[in-house]
Amino acid sequence: MEITGYVDHIIYRKPENGYTVFILVSEGDEITCVGNLAQIDQGDNLLIEGEETAHAIYGSQIKVTSYRIVPPGDADSMERYLGSGAIKGVGQALAKRIVKKFGADTFRIIEEEPERLVEIKGISERIAREISQQMDEKKGMREAMIFLQQYGISNALAVKIYDTYGAKIYQIMKENPYQLAEDIHGIGFKMADEIAAKIGIRTDSDFRIRSGILYTLLLASTEGHLYLPKEILLRNTSIMLQIPPEVIEVQLSNLAMDKKLVIKTEEDRVCVYASTYYYAELNCAKMLTEINSAVDYFPTEEERMQEQEFRERIQKKIEKIERNLQLELDELQKQAVMESVLHGVFLLTGGPGTGKTTTINMIIRYFEQEGLDIFLAAPTGRAAKRMTEATGFEARTIHRLLELNGGLEEDGRRASFTRNQDNPLEADVVIIDEMSMVDIHLFQALLKAIAPGTRLILVGDVNQLPSVGPGQVLQDLISSEAFSVVSLQKIFRQAKDSDIVVNAHKIHGGESLNLDNKSKDFFFLERGDVNVIYKHMIQLIQEKLPPYCNVSPFEIQVLTPMRKGSLGVQSLNGILQKYLNPEAKEKEEYIYGDTIFREGDKVMQIRNNYQLEWEIVSKYNIPIDKGIGVFNGDMGIVKEIFNYNQTLVVEFDDMRRVTYAFSNLDELELAYAITIHKSQGSEYPAVIMPLLSGPKQLFNRNLLYTGVTRARNCLTILGSKETIGEMVSNNNQNMRYTGLKKRIREVKGFF
Repeated sequence: MEITGYVDHIIYRKPENGYTVFILVSEGDEITCVGNLAQIDQGDNLLIEGEETAHAIYGSQIKVTSYRIVPPGDADSMERYLGSGAIKGVGQALAKRIVKKFGADTFRIIEEEPERLVEIKGISERIAREISQQMDEKKGMREAMIFLQQYGISNALAVKIYDTYGAKIYQIMKENPYQLAEDIHGIGFKMADEIAAKIGIRTDSDFRIRSGILYTLLLASTEGHLYLPKEILLRNTSIMLQIPPEVIEVQLSNLAMDKKLVIKTEEDRVCVYASTYYYAELNCAKMLTEINSAVDYFPTEEERMQEQEFRERIQKKIEKIERNLQLELDELQKQAVMESVLHGVFLLTGGPGTGKTTTINMIIRYFEQEGLDIFLAAPTGRAAKRMTEATGFEARTIHRLLELNGGLEEDGRRASFTRNQDNPLEADVVIIDEMSMVDIHLFQALLKAIAPGTRLILVGDVNQLPSVGPGQVLQDLISSEAFSVVSLQKIFRQAKDSDIVVNAHKIHGGESLNLDNKSKDFFFLERGDVNVIYKHMIQLIQEKLPPYCNVSPFEIQVLTPMRKGSLGVQSLNGILQKYLNPEAKEKEEYIYGDTIFREGDKVMQIRNNYQLEWEIVSKYNIPIDKGIGVFNGDMGIVKEIFNYNQTLVVEFDDMRRVTYAFSNLDELELAYAITIHKSQGSEYPAVIMPLLSGPKQLFNRNLLYTGVTRARNCLTILGSKETIGEMVSNNNQNMRYTGLKKRIREVKGFF
């Protein structure tokens, strides 16, 4: 249906997405309307299209599907608009006098002859200019939104575009709409390309080719790459743009001259970086070198001449702490503590059960005894919680350590932090766990906040999957051979009692597994039929594993290699939701795309959102802490769904409560089953892995190792023994094109 009327008043508006509940007066009737109308004001005349719906509590409403702000057509409408508060400084009385003076010609006078407003008592030249300016700004915004709507651009994006370019938007859209993809977060190459096609820009336009090259590099970064070899970049861009590679190649040098690309020749290969990534790697290399070289190993000149004596004194302190804690370190663990004292940057790696936690504890106690301030952090909330429990010292997420402020940097994709080179962390020692999860962006932000003189200790298992974000930081640091590294090897006696730990090391070594089910914590169920796997998986979660592992069904995590397919995340979540959190009258739910979100659902945040606000509330629902930022991989439970306000509340593992607008639910997905990649840095009391068949490129040793090491007390694999054997044998990992190792060696002067 189509209705024309004016906005009498706005009942509710959510600033994040512009969702608005308002009263529209049309032919004397008051109509409740709901929808995403970010730019409407009280008093606006609207032409809306929508459908009538019946809300269980609030009655009949119009759900607005599209709208247009139309100019008032008569003096009464003009007076109502001016007096509504839409124009600051103009109240109802002044609006009445203006319209009484100029009648139906009021808006033309304000826009074209604003100086005439001084004819009205109470309006000075300054006020007249301000009224005219406000009318012009609102008119410009509305006209731009109407203009952009014809290209399929949503109101929310249209506001961003207008705020960025103002009146220049028309020239930019005519000449180079691809600029939007570079400047506006939320507009990618594909959308810009569709707009360009509608405008009639040629497919071999220089602007299109340049934007296509940058977009190809951006796509590569989503697969972990920081650069692409020139021949691969040209091939991939050519396929996407349907333009010959030789035509594309010309633009590489142009983009390099514009400082948007860096082209490096390394080992007979031409490597093409987006400038952001090249300088991220280079900056990391420089900062690491400064941090490493700034630690004064030997406090006095005399001790510099007597390095051995100094090491012996450290050794005696370590032995004293061992006696006090009744611990006995092996030689590699003692070496790790020593190296952490002697170097500005130290890396500790090792598989499960090799004593990383014990070594970290000893390092902490050593520096604590020396009176140094120590900060602990990890990439995720779960990993930080585990670190706190293992050490007895508070560990935070890296984002909280760096004091995320929620602002965005110029490219609109990365957060800015309060702690940086101008305001470094006030710590003597910083220890970061689960470093395999840290990508190049977060690592650069961390290094900026560490002043030379602070020791940086990086801990992780280099054999796990690399970070979800671009780069392979831990692996590159170790392979650069520029920093002190200790790799723990010995599996300790207590860990040897766990077949999870023993089998993880067998997988890493390419050894076959004993799958006879005589274990207490590692089980294998041969199942060749997908439907049988579904059935037994649900039985395990609902009946078998909770009493065996002393956990609730929601603490049992299903991990799978794939997103798609019958045993992928998408299919499994639909099935598991049906049995673990079935539909019920007392549970509110909301359908978003192909997903049903229901109160009680287990969900995961699937991308970093640096603006989302969270709070922790007491049992009396009183806020006791608050902050911003929810991150890729954070898991929680849907606590409440408010269909009227179109919001959904999630409580994450660390008790943070976050309210999502329905329009932002693309950031959440069900998490009864998650990919093994998404499980990095987390540990679950019980894990179920369905492994039947899949692509060889994905089903490799690295993936199996990572999945197995996520289980703390119990692991059950359902599927094919042959598939497991093939994964153990398949040591082919997806190669990432990264240059951090090379940058470090260049800065250090290694050749």
